[in-house]
Amino acid sequence: MSKTRLLAALVALSVLPAVALAQQTVRVRGVIERADAQTLTVKDRSGEVVTLVRPVDMNVSEVVPLTMADIKPDSYVGAGAMPQPDGTQRAIEIVVFPEASRGTGEGFRPWDMLPESTMTNATVATLAAAPASVPGGQKLVLRYPGGEQTVIVPPGTPVVTFKPGNHDQAALVVPGAKVVVTAQVKDGKPTALRLLVGRNGFAPPM
Repeated sequence: MSKTRLLAALVALSVLPAVALAQQTVRVRGVIERADAQTLTVKDRSGEVVTLVRPVDMNVSEVVPLTMADIKPDSYVGAGAMPQPDGTQRAIEIVVFPEASRGTGEGFRPWDMLPESTMTNATVATLAAAPASVPGGQKLVLRYPGGEQTVIVPPGTPVVTFKPGNHDQAALVVPGAKVVVTAQVKDGKPTALRLLVGRNGFAPPM
C-alpha cells in the first residue's frame, strides 16, 4: 500500500477506540518539500507527497555518520538487515544508540525498510571478522532477552547514531532535508510524532 493511501487508511481508523488507534503508525522516508510552524510536507521515496501536522512537541533527532570502529562489545545497536539462507542477517544499516537510549525497542522483528527486511535492537555480545565470503566485513553477535542474531556487516554499510535536534530545528527542519518521519493519526489528522533528519543533505539510512 502506498504511503498516501496508508495515511488515508489511518485517518479512516479514527472510528476505532483510542487504544487501537494509538498502535497504528507509519514511517515516511523522503525529502522535506515545505515546512512551517504547523505542517510538514514530505515527498516520499516513492514520489508521493504527504502533508503532516507538525505538533509543537514533535521529537527531532539529528542523524550523524559513524564508522564500524565506533561499534564495540557491549554497544547497544539497531541492525537493519536482510535474512540469509544460512540463518544470519546481512546488515544494510547499523544505528549505534546513545547510552541513554539503551534498551530501546529491544528484540528482533520485521522492518519496513525493504521487503523482508528485519531489525535487531540488541547488545553487541561479540565482534569479529566476517567469514571469508565477506572480505573486510564484520560479524556481530547481537543478544537480547530470549535470543540472539548473527549479523554480517559488509564493508561500506552505513553506520550512524543520533543526537537531540529539537534545539536546532530552524537549521534541520528545512526544505531539501532528508528525513524519516514516524507518523500517526491524532484528532483525525496524520501527525508527525518523530523526525529523524540529516544535516546538509545527509540521508538517514533507516
